[in-house]
Amino acid sequence: MSIARKIKHAFRGGISLRSAALETARRGSSLLRGRFERWEVSNRRRPEQTVDLAPPFARITADELLSHFRARTSPKFFSGFELAAETLTHIQRQFIPEDSAELLAAAHDIVEKHRWPLLGYGVQDFGAAIDWLRDPLSELRWPLDYPADLALARCAGADVRVLWELNRLGHLLTLGRAYTLTTDDGFADECFRQIESWRQQNKFGYGPNWCCAMEVALRAMNLVGALELFRRAPALTAERVTTVLALLARHGEYIRRHLEFSYIATGNHYLSDVAGLLWLGIYLPELRAAEKWRRFGLRELLREMDTQVLPDGADDEASTGYHRFVTELFLYSFILCRANGIEIEGRYWQRLRSLLEYLRVCLRPDGRAPLVGDTDGGRALPLVRRSADDHAFVLGIGAALFREPRFKIDERAPEEVFWLLGPEGVQNYAELETTGPQSAKSADFEHAGVCVLREDDLYLLLSGSGAGLSGRGAHGHNDALSVEVSACGTAFIVDPGSYVYTADLRERHFFRSTAYHSTVQVDSKEQNVIHETTPFVRGDQARPRVTHWHTGPDSDVLVAEHRGYARLPEPVTHRRRIDFHKRERCWLIQDELVGAGIHEFNFRFHLAPGLSITVRPDEVVQACAKISGARLLIVSLDLSEAPQLESRFSSREYGQKEPSVSICWHVRAVAPFVARFALIPVCAGEDEGQRTRLIERLAAKPIANPKSQI
Repeated sequence: MSIARKIKHAFRGGISLRSAALETARRGSSLLRGRFERWEVSNRRRPEQTVDLAPPFARITADELLSHFRARTSPKFFSGFELAAETLTHIQRQFIPEDSAELLAAAHDIVEKHRWPLLGYGVQDFGAAIDWLRDPLSELRWPLDYPADLALARCAGADVRVLWELNRLGHLLTLGRAYTLTTDDGFADECFRQIESWRQQNKFGYGPNWCCAMEVALRAMNLVGALELFRRAPALTAERVTTVLALLARHGEYIRRHLEFSYIATGNHYLSDVAGLLWLGIYLPELRAAEKWRRFGLRELLREMDTQVLPDGADDEASTGYHRFVTELFLYSFILCRANGIEIEGRYWQRLRSLLEYLRVCLRPDGRAPLVGDTDGGRALPLVRRSADDHAFVLGIGAALFREPRFKIDERAPEEVFWLLGPEGVQNYAELETTGPQSAKSADFEHAGVCVLREDDLYLLLSGSGAGLSGRGAHGHNDALSVEVSACGTAFIVDPGSYVYTADLRERHFFRSTAYHSTVQVDSKEQNVIHETTPFVRGDQARPRVTHWHTGPDSDVLVAEHRGYARLPEPVTHRRRIDFHKRERCWLIQDELVGAGIHEFNFRFHLAPGLSITVRPDEVVQACAKISGARLLIVSLDLSEAPQLESRFSSREYGQKEPSVSICWHVRAVAPFVARFALIPVCAGEDEGQRTRLIERLAAKPIANPKSQI
């Protein structure tokens, strides 16, 4: 990449001269510090097992330190962990009996076969001796080089995201949960064996597992959780507790010195950094640096809540997947602070509620989340394995925490409620009325650029997000004015997801492209400039905005537009109007392409995998759910051209994809140009004749003047 292009990428987005100057100075200082650190790390003489303890603990023996850890009652961790540490297994069995057999089978697989699931790749076999530097999919083994010398995007098939997921050590929590049910010391012994194996293979400050503070922080949080679960296990010896404390001390030291802060924009990476420091500072007051970590972590966590959470409750990265991840970080951190008497201002608790409210409205009626923007399945403290589109459990935790029935969409409490809030949280949840995911109503999230038009089982989401992070976002896709639609309990039109990041740059490019989304593409151009070689850089040319919003008991009306095609030789503005007729149970979409000149227009709808797709003789597209028989009719009310079926893929999990189909009407026309589409769901057993007559009525209505303003 040229120097000019690097500078452009580094300082893209809306930034002030002051921020640019501060960031330039920070990067220069970081470069100098990195040179010194390279020398310091390579000449480190201190044994990695050395623990820098706070004065009250500095002179005690390892055996005394172990006794202290076994007996301590403060600080507090999450309520369920503390009960589990006392082996109150009957309480856990009472709340989560159905999952016990599955949990124990998974834990035995970890111990006996070194097998466990990894992202969307299914269960992986990591061998008799786990190699923590080997990508289990590509078989590539990463070198123990100094981080600045590592090329993270190495070659086709190699994916550092996969390696990092393995090294987050989230599977140790599975062993800990199994231990609470059985008190089988074999689970504890396996946990500490793996921790020691990891420590031996990952020299401090070297290799891919010490090159990203976010990964170090998430690993530290999981290690803290595992240590609490096994705190009283016989397998935790004096030597092992010293080793684990030393390892966690190194993690805190690394995070503090490699914070992913920027004066231009901070995102989920920096938030993970400060959350990791906060957790270490709260849980390990025995460490000399703990108090500084705690104070710094809390201050920065709250500052990031002010910065990263938009006024309407959405995370500012244009991604529902990262919204879940960020919400987990804030939610769990607030619960941990509350358990330890650390006061947080009421306005931040209200901000936390707004994150949950946004999540609630965006959930589809089937309780699943649309995968808008990047989705890599990232989790904070992954106690229970969850698919990337499972966000409802976060709402369940919020329901128990705030005693809010609107957040209770399932009769049964998610298992996380027990672990994070204990029996009291489960009881709080049980006392709430279940509202269900269909109770949410239409809403316009102005700052996020997301609108949801919904009623009962009918759901349409329009994505009008910008790049995020003041134009510097790395996780948004070219999906301006794209829609996601579900009805009759079935997702019909969906966002394709993400699939992978660096393992396949070509596929990465496709999944975030305009042609993979349910919007209009003009002259085969992208809405925002993206390049296959820069998978986390996206332009901010489209600047979508909602120009009109109205919701009422019988109908909703939404008008939005973007200017991503203003850079064409003959500029075009895409304006999309959606009328939601609640009583007639349908949506009418009107696309106006305002401009001049002859253009190629592609009107697309990306359909969910597993549907039976047919184009009827009357050129009505019928998408049918094979099991339920529910259908969605997609009707062009004006175009004479027949729709084409384009082969696509959709991904619900990182690394997994399924064949799907995109319906495309291709038109060569003179701008300004208008096209209308009706989306009409037909539930199983519903009178199709009545729905067909609805199509005729909609088609008979005149086209609105393209130049009219609402």
